[in-house]
Amino acid sequence: MPPHDATVQSPDLTSASLTNHPSSKTDLFLSFNWLALQGFGGVLAVVQRELVEKKRWLTRDEFVEDWAVAQILPGPNVVNLAMMIGGRHHGLGGALAALFGMLLAPLAIVLLLAVLYGNVAETPIAQGALRGMGAVASGLITATGIKLIAALDKNPMGMAVCIGIAALTFVAIAILRWPLIWVLLGIGGGACLWTYRLLWLRERAASGAQS
Repeated sequence: MPPHDATVQSPDLTSASLTNHPSSKTDLFLSFNWLALQGFGGVLAVVQRELVEKKRWLTRDEFVEDWAVAQILPGPNVVNLAMMIGGRHHGLGGALAALFGMLLAPLAIVLLLAVLYGNVAETPIAQGALRGMGAVASGLITATGIKLIAALDKNPMGMAVCIGIAALTFVAIAILRWPLIWVLLGIGGGACLWTYRLLWLRERAASGAQS
């Protein structure tokens, strides 16, 4: 038992030293299967909670970086992320285990729901339920985004610039209705080039200080 005056420190989810790893391909399959079964629309919130806060397979900073890569790759974001984590720790077999975990059970449920929904799709109750789920999913994603803002402190561009880029992206997609590909190439490409320049200048300054 610790001394009565000892303070209990909350876990630092940004510390790489505290992260765990999937113990096996079975662990990957079962973990992503359970994650997929919880992902009713607000999947970002579920993924962040399960992988960062509960299992600690990723730190908060690592999650932000991996999720950004998963978003720009073709295919569903969370499936891309699952395969990245599986492949990183258990190679091709791990990537496939994570993929099957994400798809098998949800596929069976979706097919069953499609059959059932076809009989009640036009009823006001079913339509109202779907609108309610959409509102909940939006709230979950917004709350998770706010929770992850703190990870931007370590971004080379700084918190203010990152928030500005996020706001510009929102305007481009939600208001101006630009195609996603142009937003990725324009705003995303510009942000990547600016970050690369900042990192290069930082490395150059560090090399000059050592010489």
